[in-house]
Amino acid sequence: MEFFQVFIELAQSTVRVSTPLILAALAGLFTERAGVFDIGLEGKMLGAAFAAGSVAYITQSVTMGLLAAMLVSVLLSLVHGYASITQRGSQIVSGVAINFVVAGSTVILGEAWFRQGGRTPALSEDGRFGRITLPFADALRDVPILGPLYSNLLSGHSPLTYVAFLMVPVSWWILYRTRFGLRLRAVGENPGAVDTAGISVVWLRYRAVICCGILCGVAGAYLSLSANAGFTKGMTAGKGYIALAALIFAKWRPKNILFACLLFGFLDAFAIRYQGYAFPLIGKVPVQLMQALPYILTVILLAGFIGKAIPPKAGGVPYVKER
Repeated sequence: MEFFQVFIELAQSTVRVSTPLILAALAGLFTERAGVFDIGLEGKMLGAAFAAGSVAYITQSVTMGLLAAMLVSVLLSLVHGYASITQRGSQIVSGVAINFVVAGSTVILGEAWFRQGGRTPALSEDGRFGRITLPFADALRDVPILGPLYSNLLSGHSPLTYVAFLMVPVSWWILYRTRFGLRLRAVGENPGAVDTAGISVVWLRYRAVICCGILCGVAGAYLSLSANAGFTKGMTAGKGYIALAALIFAKWRPKNILFACLLFGFLDAFAIRYQGYAFPLIGKVPVQLMQALPYILTVILLAGFIGKAIPPKAGGVPYVKER
């Protein structure tokens, strides 16, 4: 039973850590399927987390915090879209620039507004998302095996966690069962053919980056309004880059994104739980190595275990309309 309890606790942590990864990876899926590479997932999440924490503290409203996060993230996405779609600039440079600008500006604004070293004040209960208790969770808590799985693993998470997992089938349905999704995938493979059919390539790509902004906004809001009680400097801690790695690892497919993010979330949860733990035959592993473990294994998995990941053919290439 001790092993089962450890499994439940690790699974709980995996779900919590995976939530922003799933949302950010799905955000990247929409843009990259449309042919716009987005390295700026990290910056959008960080800007959204800062906006959510700041507005939720000022208004004492978690809803306003969530809306602010999505608004800021969409605005950053539109900046990326203007630079890479309208101005046909480098999509990589634009994304990296967003990451650097947001990383610096959140600290400067946080210090100027709240005088707490770049962080926002701690949020009250009204400024944060609570936990959802599923029906009969308390009644089933003492039932062997089934009780802990339902009451502790499936129940008791933030509303945004359930939104993240729900968005996986929703994203699949949008991309593969709607006219918008068909056109979005087509513009990432052959924008010239889409343009010939009388469909605006630019407008489709802008809609893709707006979808990306909304999802990144929810991911950032989760970090400051659910996983933490406010914004702290650099709180994304590379999650945007891991989400991008999960997207490539999943070969740009929604179902695979879920499993990839759960894998990376498990690695992170394992590293957090077993920092300073003495393993049999190995001994105590340095804390720094455990902290680096998710990133090390991410590189190993991407380097040798996914085979050939083929991105959309028009990905990263600005579209120039033929005269």
